Parts: sequence; C-alpha cells; structure tokens
Amino acid sequence: MPTPKNPKSAPPSKSASTRKPLVYGAVIVVAAGLLGFASYKATAPDTASKDTTATGPAAEVSADPNEGVYPELAKLARRDADDQLAIGPADAPVVLIEYADFKCGYCGKFARDTEPELIEKYVKDGTLRIEWRNFPIFGEESENAARGAWAAGQQNRFWEFHRAAYAEGAKEKGFGKDRVKALAEEAGVKDLDRFMKDLDGDAARASVKKDQEQGYGIGATSTPSFLINGRPIAGAQPDETFTRAIEAAAEQAKTTGTAGQAGEPAK
Repeated sequence: MPTPKNPKSAPPSKSASTRKPLVYGAVIVVAAGLLGFASYKATAPDTASKDTTATGPAAEVSADPNEGVYPELAKLARRDADDQLAIGPADAPVVLIEYADFKCGYCGKFARDTEPELIEKYVKDGTLRIEWRNFPIFGEESENAARGAWAAGQQNRFWEFHRAAYAEGAKEKGFGKDRVKALAEEAGVKDLDRFMKDLDGDAARASVKKDQEQGYGIGATSTPSFLINGRPIAGAQPDETFTRAIEAAAEQAKTTGTAGQAGEPAK
C-alpha cells in the first residue's frame, strides 16, 4: 500500500522514499509493513495546519505483552556499553530504540515532553535503556545535525547536543554547519576543531548511513519511529503509550528470564 502524503512535514528525499525494506526475514517484512502504516497513521494530519508539533492518535498497546512484538526486531538493540548515543544500562530489561531527525517537530516534542519523564521513571531505576539512531530524512541540514550529534558523542556530549538541538525554537534556526558548531559549543563540546573534523569525517558518515539503513529496513517512513523490545510504535505518542509498552516489556522480560540479554543483529 503506498504511503499517503503528509502535508504537515517536509517530504523525505527522493532516495529515502524509493528505498525498500531490507530482508531481515519474513517476520521483519511483515513488521516493516505494519510500522510503515503506523508511521502514517500516527502523524496523519487531523487539520490543515502546518504545525509539526501536534501528536497523532494514540497507538494501541495490547494488554497481552506478546501481541505486536517481533523478536527479530528486538535483536536490533545493540546493548553496547560504550555507545555514546545511548543512555541506561546495557543489560536493562527493556530497550527503546528511537529513529529520529533533528529537523522533525514531532521528534522535538518527544524529546522535550516525554523522554525526560521516561529517563526519570525508568532509566534511572535500571528498567530502560534508550538507544538513539540517526535517521535524517529532510535533506542536507538533517544530515549535518545527525553527523554533529555523532561527533558530539565522540566527546561524551551527545545528550547535551540532543537537548540543545531539540530546544524550543532550535530547528527554526536551521542546521547549517556554523549553527551545528554553535550547538556543539552550547552542549559543552570542548574541542571544537576536532568536532568539525569529526563532523565531516568518514566515520560520522558511515555511522549515520548505518542507522539510516536500519530505519529503512524496518519500514520506518516518518519520524520519530520507535521499537520497544521489538514492539513498533510510531509518532510522538502520549506518555501512556510508552509507559504501557515499557511496563509490558519489563514484565515479559521478568517472566521469561530474558532481561538484559544482548541481541544479535538480525541477518
């Protein structure tokens, strides 16, 4: 089914829109189709407004902890203790993977309104780990910000850069390279010369490309898109959507004894 156009946000680049889901396995293809549809439903406009910070309808999370969960998608969690673009213990029972773009208004809403509460409630007690995936889909400035986020992470300032880039009004100033450098300075990145070198380096480009391909591979067609222990959720949903999914995943991990198991990348 073709993805309907969403006039509330800028369209992905041509290269993004023509990509096909990667074949991780039959179950991934099914899940990819569901996430692609959910991505549209979660961000479909309910008015003619151009406001990109509005939320879509709440995603349903079944009381059955197994319903809507795809074990192969859960394996995409990296659980790398040295990953600077993650927060929370590597052995946490629940991993939330976020595919996002710094130019995305919905992503900013999630970063400002929901994510801090999830960190306070679940990350700090060891229940949740959040793993970021750079998923720039709105052109060159999105790519600049994504590589800048990665470069900030090389100096242990990713989350500070993330907060600065998603501050109210930040995206309206754009993400040209001078602006990205200013955000790095605001985030407390100490070596700005190294930051700018890393920003344009092959390692940053490779990291962003890897994240992008993973996002396209699971069928993500808009931002933000999430996986919570293999359960796809699309859009800046209400807090209770994430709470229910996290608590269901934590309970399932407890009952099955799978808490903290590192996933292997799906083939």
